[in-house]
Amino acid sequence: MLKIGVAGKGGTGKTTFASLIILSLLKMHQNPILAIDADPNSNLAESLGIKQPKSLVEIVNEVEKIKNNLPYGMEKTKYLEIRVQEAIKEESGFDLLVMGRTEGPGCYCYANNLLREWMGKIEKNYKFIVMDNEAGMEHISRRTSGDLDILFIVSLCDKVSLRTAESIYKMINSLELNIKKVYFVLNEFPYKKDVENSNFPVPVILKLPFDHEIYKLSEENKGILNLSENSIAYIVVSEFVKKMISGRDV
Repeated sequence: MLKIGVAGKGGTGKTTFASLIILSLLKMHQNPILAIDADPNSNLAESLGIKQPKSLVEIVNEVEKIKNNLPYGMEKTKYLEIRVQEAIKEESGFDLLVMGRTEGPGCYCYANNLLREWMGKIEKNYKFIVMDNEAGMEHISRRTSGDLDILFIVSLCDKVSLRTAESIYKMINSLELNIKKVYFVLNEFPYKKDVENSNFPVPVILKLPFDHEIYKLSEENKGILNLSENSIAYIVVSEFVKKMISGRDV
């Protein structure tokens, strides 16, 4: 089982990139896959082109509201475990789990802990886990993205995106997280030629050109799963995924 995370500043295309990884794995029959949307904005379902399921946070909140009126003889932990099963949306070749957005100033702590505990029980059922993380660095500071085989940091070519990507990388090192490989993905390349020759500390593994087909699908409210195999971005990502699953040095 291979655990993959995608991080980056909001608006850099990290959710689209996560969707492209999932699509590539599906095309290569590398399933079952568990897709996790750990971003409060919860756009992964829309990016893939499927219906949004009930989120983990929504279920936790519902259980909290009825904790004194649970089914007779059932403990809260057991009832919550049963309800969490509802958060998994089954699709052809993959399942989707959405973390969701907390209400008010509350943090993700309880939902994160629940996700980590539950993941330990179900992850063995999947060949790949692909997690679209929260924009920025919050998910890393809370160690939501710990124990990953690969973390992709996605950035545009602008200085703000690049600084955020570098900050994410530095935070990973400072927290000594168990992430085996970290790669840098430069999206909508090229815009600034000097990025290639910069001293950025993360290897630039992929340079994704602007893909008009992805833009067209978005305008038509269709998801990445409808993308043709002639898509420029799909070709670039799928070639990388082939190397990744074959164990070749990427």
